[in-house]
Amino acid sequence: MSFFQIALLAWIQGMAELLPVSSSAHVIMAEKWMGLDPAAPEMTFFLVMLHTGTMVAESLYFFPRWKKLSRRFFQFAVLATLVTGFIGLGFKILLEQVLLKTGWLGSHHEVEHLFKCLPLIAGSLFVVGLLIVYAGKRAPYGKAFPLTSRTAVLIGLVQGLCLPFRGFSRSGATISTGLLAGISQEESENFSFLLALLVTPAVIGLEFYRFFRAVSLDEGKKEMLGSWMVSGALGMALSFVAGWLALRWLSRWIESGRWQFFGFYCMFASCVVLVFYEMGF
Repeated sequence: MSFFQIALLAWIQGMAELLPVSSSAHVIMAEKWMGLDPAAPEMTFFLVMLHTGTMVAESLYFFPRWKKLSRRFFQFAVLATLVTGFIGLGFKILLEQVLLKTGWLGSHHEVEHLFKCLPLIAGSLFVVGLLIVYAGKRAPYGKAFPLTSRTAVLIGLVQGLCLPFRGFSRSGATISTGLLAGISQEESENFSFLLALLVTPAVIGLEFYRFFRAVSLDEGKKEMLGSWMVSGALGMALSFVAGWLALRWLSRWIESGRWQFFGFYCMFASCVVLVFYEMGF
């Protein structure tokens, strides 16, 4: 990839990852526009490197808040992450062993190949947009109920269902679920991004494995391994900067009661994705 491509994808990922608008959907559309294959192992590896940059930004931004939280809050986060792992892995196996073996996406049996299915991305964006708008309108603002194990399990379940689908914003779905459960805006935000910190290393590990397995089977790709690593490191640095800026904006919008506007944006983006699909992207 050229420096322009790396910088553009890193900026899109960094700005969108920490907003509830699905960074993956935005990055995939940009990749298709540039003629890149979003499902290729090198591109999912690059996306993971971008995720790493935003994860570092997230950790630094939320650390002052997290260190004030109780041990019980972190226990609930671990509980939710275990639920996410169980549901996410089970859903991945179900999709790969049942749905994808029907030949819907040709001979591809990996869930990553769903990443380039634009109608599925559009549908996911629209559904999460509805959820965000509903949470913004119906959540009991002004009331603050404590986080419970039941709510943590519910949020972990929702997060697990989000993982295989590009467009179904993880943060949008989990924060909305927390708001509807009566958790305060700040606590929903804290919990959602703490879950992202816990689940991201596992996702990074899976995509690193997929990438290096593909490289080991293709002699031609071994020669480009070094350039991909450099591209990933550069993208990670740029996505860190964009992610930091996005986090500051997101906090203000949630706390000012504008959460539902992200939902309207997701529904608009869904329509744009369908237009791109009809244009042959």
